[in-house]
Amino acid sequence: MLEHGGRLQRAVQHYGIAREQWLDLSSGIAPWSFAIPEIPLRAWARLPETDDGLEQAAAGYYGVEHLLAVAGSQAAIQALPQLRARGTVGVLSPCYAEHAEGWRRAGHQVLELRSEEVDEMLDSLDVLVVVNPNNPTGCLHPAAQLLGWHQRLARRGGWLLVDEAFMDNSPQHSIGAHAQQAGLIVLRSFGKFFGLAGVRLGFVLAEPLLLQRLAELLGPWTVSGPTRTLGQACLLDNAAHQQQIARCAAASQRLAALLSRVGFAPTGGCDLFQYRVIDQAAQVHEFMAQRGILLRLFSQPASLRFGLPATDADFQRLEQALNDYCKETP
Repeated sequence: MLEHGGRLQRAVQHYGIAREQWLDLSSGIAPWSFAIPEIPLRAWARLPETDDGLEQAAAGYYGVEHLLAVAGSQAAIQALPQLRARGTVGVLSPCYAEHAEGWRRAGHQVLELRSEEVDEMLDSLDVLVVVNPNNPTGCLHPAAQLLGWHQRLARRGGWLLVDEAFMDNSPQHSIGAHAQQAGLIVLRSFGKFFGLAGVRLGFVLAEPLLLQRLAELLGPWTVSGPTRTLGQACLLDNAAHQQQIARCAAASQRLAALLSRVGFAPTGGCDLFQYRVIDQAAQVHEFMAQRGILLRLFSQPASLRFGLPATDADFQRLEQALNDYCKETP
């Protein structure tokens, strides 16, 4: 299993700090969760049904006609490589590591590429995978560039797979509305923006035939009844969407300013996290963890991702700890 953020219980056990004393900034999940609607008993007692309104709510939210609800976009990341014959897959890196891992496990040759290498390599690829905005760097590729890559791939029967897990904060940059075209697949994650990662819900936007093949591979009832009820309510709450977008943007800007003040100016980021490449990433991570602040550590390159603090007290605690690091470390 690959390493991921959000492993708070492991940190509790390793550092001997009680769970309620931690400031967990290790994931890119919004720290403010949407309200949980009342879940009727039938959602628990009956098998889930796909004509309950979830797909219609999601189609309206994402601006598409066709999509498939899945148990978190991770389910699609693992399944999609099984729908193609073995080939050569380019993955823009560094990015969410499960993408390259999923294609490798399915027997494909995986090339981890930098953005500037794509145009030269594209005609030798069967699939190109792009996380947009990227996790963990926050890099955002223009829609025109992505659609151009898709056209070149589609002419040869190739795929462009775009993971838009962090796109809810900037929906104007999404290419989901184009996903009815053959060879273009867009993944959307529910849990990050809505602050409800534990419900395990995501969506695949693509042409109907591919969605049907994916649904047959995943099998029936992949999304639970309670999750379907909750997801529908959140996707329809337009006022809360705008409030969350504004709140995340303000917190991300505040976090970037804080990091800059203490000598950790971000080298990337988006409205759900900030990112810093730093040679001493492991040392900083350990220093902060000993003080009950959990960050996300990356090794290639050595870097840290900072999730959004939720309160003024959280911002103050983070700034104090980073200042202490700068004072105590030569």
